[in-house]
Amino acid sequence: MVIQKLEPSKNREGRWLVWFEDGSLVRVGEGDVVSLSLYAGKELSDDEAAALTAAAERGRLMEKAVSLLSLRPMSRRELLDKLTEPPRRRRKPNAKTAEPPEPDPETLRRQSEALRESAEAAADRLEELGLLNDGEYAKAVARHYSAKGYGVCKLRDELYRRGVPREYWEDALSEAPPAGEEAYDLARKKLRDGEPTRENLKKVSDYLARRGFGWEEISAALDRLREED
Repeated sequence: MVIQKLEPSKNREGRWLVWFEDGSLVRVGEGDVVSLSLYAGKELSDDEAAALTAAAERGRLMEKAVSLLSLRPMSRRELLDKLTEPPRRRRKPNAKTAEPPEPDPETLRRQSEALRESAEAAADRLEELGLLNDGEYAKAVARHYSAKGYGVCKLRDELYRRGVPREYWEDALSEAPPAGEEAYDLARKKLRDGEPTRENLKKVSDYLARRGFGWEEISAALDRLREED
C-alpha cells in the first residue's frame, strides 16, 4: 500500500488526508502523521497500514464523541453505547446491485473488540479533558428531575437507566431538596381545594408514587393534609 498524496484538510484544522494509489482515502490527525512518519510515496508494511487504520478509527470516534457531548451531557456508559452501536441497515440493494458478503463471525468479533477498545480510549481521553464526568453528570440528572417534582426513587431509576456508577449516587442525591417537603407541596397542589377524603387521598398517594416518592414521604404528606383539614 503506497501513499500517493498527503495533504492537510481544508475543512478541519489538525486533520490530514492520506490518499492511496487505489484511490482510497484515510483521515488522520496531525500527531499521527508525525508518529507514523507518513509522507507521499511511502510504502506501508502490513503493520504500518494496520496502525494507520487504527489511528484513523480513533480520530473518527473522538470526533463523534465530542459531537455527541456537544448535543447533551451523558454518562460514560451512554457514550460508549453510542460509539459502539451497530450501523443502521442500509436499504435492500436492487437487483442490479450485488449485495456484499457478510463478514464471518470471527471477523465480526475482532472488529467489535477493536471498536470497543478505541471507544474506551476516546472516553478515557475525554475524561482527562474534563468533557466526560460521571460524578458531575449524576448531580445534573438529580437536579433536573428533582426540579421537575420527582422523588428519590425516580432519581435512582434515572441514574441506573443512564448507566451512572453507584459510587456517584449518594453525592448526586444530596443535590435534591428534602423529599418530605417536596412530596407535601405536590400533594397540596394535587388536592387543591378538595376534601381529604379516602378517595382523594388515594389519588394523591398514587400520584406521588408515580412521581417516585417512597411510602415514608407519601405517608407524612397525607398525614399533614389530614391535620390541616
